[in-house]
Amino acid sequence: MLDQLRKRLHHHRPWRLRTRGREAGVLVALTDRPDPEVILTLRAATLSTHSGEVSFPGGKRDPEDADLLATALREAHEEVDLHSRDVEIIGSLGQVVSKHHLQVMPWVGVVAEQQPLKANPGEIDRILRVPLSFLLAPENRRMDRLDFAGQTRYVPAWSWQGDVIWGLTAYILAELLNVGFDADIPMKPRPEHLEAEL
Repeated sequence: MLDQLRKRLHHHRPWRLRTRGREAGVLVALTDRPDPEVILTLRAATLSTHSGEVSFPGGKRDPEDADLLATALREAHEEVDLHSRDVEIIGSLGQVVSKHHLQVMPWVGVVAEQQPLKANPGEIDRILRVPLSFLLAPENRRMDRLDFAGQTRYVPAWSWQGDVIWGLTAYILAELLNVGFDADIPMKPRPEHLEAEL
């Protein structure tokens, strides 16, 4: 599966936003196994933003970060004790804008099958490992109605062991599954993509 994903991402031309704003980077880490797992986090309930939500390791760019890949890797180290030396970056997905108006760049990486991880209790309640096979199975996915800014959108969501994967995290996952594995998850262009460039 990962070999196919590597090839697809090599040829993928992800969305890039034309405008510049506050930036963030996230790491879409996959375990190197026959049925790869996506590493997600459940954010601590005490955080001021996105508390209690399922998300990728990641966060806002710091001035000292060389680029958004450096941001994603730094945040993964801070949040789940994943060192950059243990990640093979295989590509990126399209930039998206969060509800807090951060321009988010997702980077896709591969880690060892039994990669040891440790949640930072100040930021992360627990670490989730969700098999790609679960995410790819249509019966495990639902489409939620979202009314926002006078528009109705239908967005993918998954329930995994009592937690809900939705919002920006689900959108990024859907792009990963569509690009890498022809999942055919219906996705309308996000508003920011109407003014983006390939």
